[in-house]
Amino acid sequence: MFRGNHPATVDSKGRLKVPAAFLSRLVEDHGRRLFVTSLDGQSVSMYPMPVWEEIEGRLQTRGDLDPRKRRFLLVANYHGQEVRLDAQGRVLVPQQLRRSAGATGRLDVLGKGRYLEAWDHETLKTRLESDPLTEDDLIQLAEAGI
Repeated sequence: MFRGNHPATVDSKGRLKVPAAFLSRLVEDHGRRLFVTSLDGQSVSMYPMPVWEEIEGRLQTRGDLDPRKRRFLLVANYHGQEVRLDAQGRVLVPQQLRRSAGATGRLDVLGKGRYLEAWDHETLKTRLESDPLTEDDLIQLAEAGI
């Protein structure tokens, strides 16, 4: 389980150094292969390959002509690539995704349970301010037992 927010940087070659707080769990539990993608083009999602393969397996239960499945795969594959962590714990962020998400310089890497998500620091701050967790959200979560 990945939790918390840890700062990281993307170097001039587009490699993101996975924060140490996440790296050992990632490698020990899942290995060095990741699927790096985005579903909105604003952030970088890093799925350990076993987690991504589980998602793909669930997608296979839907027909190949299912429009939601097709859109999901179109977006995920447009932004995505399978990558391997290097010996220094860096992951190459696909160039297309670096551009759309502004993934250069300082990023915030968030634990999202089974995967990691990286945001440009300023973009994340703006997103948190423009789309805050509301009282209604908390009520609905409480009703769901959270």
